[in-house]
Amino acid sequence: MKIKLIGKSMLILLIAFMNFLPSLVRAKDVIYSNEVVVLVYHHIDDQVQGSVTISTKLFEKQLEAMQRKGYHFISIDEFKSFKSEGTSIPDNAVLVTFDDGYKSFYTNAFPILKKMRIPAVNFVITKDLDNPVGTLLPSLSREEIKKMRKEFAGIDFQCHSDGLHAMSNGKPMLTNKITQNGITETDDEFKQRVLNDTRMSLTKLIELNGSKSVDSYAYPFGSYDDHTITYLQEAGVKFAFTTKSGITTKETDPMQIPRINAGSPFIRAHSINNLIKQAKRHQIQPIQS
Repeated sequence: MKIKLIGKSMLILLIAFMNFLPSLVRAKDVIYSNEVVVLVYHHIDDQVQGSVTISTKLFEKQLEAMQRKGYHFISIDEFKSFKSEGTSIPDNAVLVTFDDGYKSFYTNAFPILKKMRIPAVNFVITKDLDNPVGTLLPSLSREEIKKMRKEFAGIDFQCHSDGLHAMSNGKPMLTNKITQNGITETDDEFKQRVLNDTRMSLTKLIELNGSKSVDSYAYPFGSYDDHTITYLQEAGVKFAFTTKSGITTKETDPMQIPRINAGSPFIRAHSINNLIKQAKRHQIQPIQS
């Protein structure tokens, strides 16, 4: 009888443990294999508020919650090897990305990433390197990029265009011809503008040792088309990231990599797990032949 009572007590304690610490119990759940969730952030700041700005506290809590859930963070080099060579990656693999190259990445995000040993890549608007304080929000400097690369090899920098993160007549400059004084670019002029800008962006980051290989690009405003893809590839881009939601598989077009937005103030620490599961449910399954 005494043994039965002890067993019953242990069972009650186990159930209580599972209720109060569900994240530990589910930490080894495999949500997906041989796939990568790419998260996108923009601005990490404790004073500024906005639709793509979150606090340092929320950012850190999101990463901690994902680690407890059993997600594994990989570098962009591991991501590229997975895509191009089929290299194995851990279950529940996650790549953390940032757009725009804001200084807040250095001051607020980098210390957290470095402390937690979480790799990340920032897609930089490289023209802002020439005048980091001349932008609406301060941008990264060359010295800050060099310092981060030296202190933590898991931090990487890739392209968000040189000067094409802008609008002309309300349309993204990367995907639309410019009209000035009533004269519109020819097809060749448009192509050459995109090629020159992309090559300039790649060159600036290569000179900074911004990455082991600078060959990746995030589309400004998420705007791209078949012409854009062709021009970027001709300039040397092998991987391009969109703003479309989804999960990356081996079959995903490397020039149309989806990302899940994690950088909204409305996305709480536990919400990313739900967003990932939702993306997984909506994922189009390949037809079995």
